Amino acid sequence: MTWFEGFDARHHEVNGQRLFARTGGRAGAPPLLLLHGFPQTHAIWHRVAQALKDRYFLVMPDLRAYGQSSQPPDAPEHADHSKRAMAADMVALMRSLGHERFGLVGHDRGGRVAHRLALDHPQALSKLCLIDIAPTLDMYEATDMRFASAYFHWFMLIQPAPVPEKLIGGDPLFTLHMTLGAWGSKGLGYIEPEALADYERAFVRPENIHGFCEDYRAAASIDLVHDRASREAGERIACDTLVLWGSHGVVHRLFKPLELWQAQCAGRVDGQVLPSGHFVPEEAHAEVTRAIGEFF
Repeated sequence: MTWFEGFDARHHEVNGQRLFARTGGRAGAPPLLLLHGFPQTHAIWHRVAQALKDRYFLVMPDLRAYGQSSQPPDAPEHADHSKRAMAADMVALMRSLGHERFGLVGHDRGGRVAHRLALDHPQALSKLCLIDIAPTLDMYEATDMRFASAYFHWFMLIQPAPVPEKLIGGDPLFTLHMTLGAWGSKGLGYIEPEALADYERAFVRPENIHGFCEDYRAAASIDLVHDRASREAGERIACDTLVLWGSHGVVHRLFKPLELWQAQCAGRVDGQVLPSGHFVPEEAHAEVTRAIGEFF
């Protein structure tokens, strides 16, 4: 498969950050923002992008503190790594490209950014697709031995700096390969060499290791404050939403993602489980492409 042929790749100065993004597809077509998660970069979308480029104008950034994007300084309560800050980045990026309103697909951490964006900037979204997540607040509040064992990284990465940074920094490629292999359903065989190389380059950088630890620290602190405030205020996702998740993943095994998202949405919510582990856009790219095309 051609590696992002025809897509522009550059940095964008928005919202006080220097965000790397690939953009391209059909000029004038509906804009679609694709957000990656941990421990990856925008490269997770490479197969999906090639399949959708004739139908949409695609924007695929690295989130702040990930990939080739900038690392914000540490802030009180981890505010500069909050999903609220990351969501504001994405709105600013899309506006800088001339798109006030757009469709949004988010996987893993990108899905959590997408959830916050939908609540903070409802006017910006036409439709939303969330991949292999349940709401952060629900997942934390349902924590038991099974969940803590399966998602141990949620609890390791939130430890005070520099504990997880030092542990991961001792052998970052081991951590990356273990995560990609254990959470997938096919070892590392589902990842194309170019994508794996992109993940490796980003994951070994000390500033990125600190950045994703700060992302998880924010998720266990200020993000929960924001999520509880939104629920208490009755805020719900306004647009129609599609929920996709993998049949071999923890979300499928321990949660009811469709029911949980239906409770958080005012619009129509549909969903389907796909034959995949956690990294659905790579493992089941044909099914994801078809679902996105039908929904958007």
